[in-house]
Amino acid sequence: MLGDRVSHETYGVGRVMGQEADAVTVDFGTRTVRVASPFRKMERL
Repeated sequence: MLGDRVSHETYGVGRVMGQEADAVTVDFGTRTVRVASPFRKMERL
């Protein structure tokens, strides 16, 4: 999942920059957000 492009309902399109056991850090361009699992509002592109 690291490096994958994702789409989030709230933040838009971004790239996964970090991965933890229960969350990922995604760079959405204007901000970086830590998204906790489960990733219901986010899908891989």
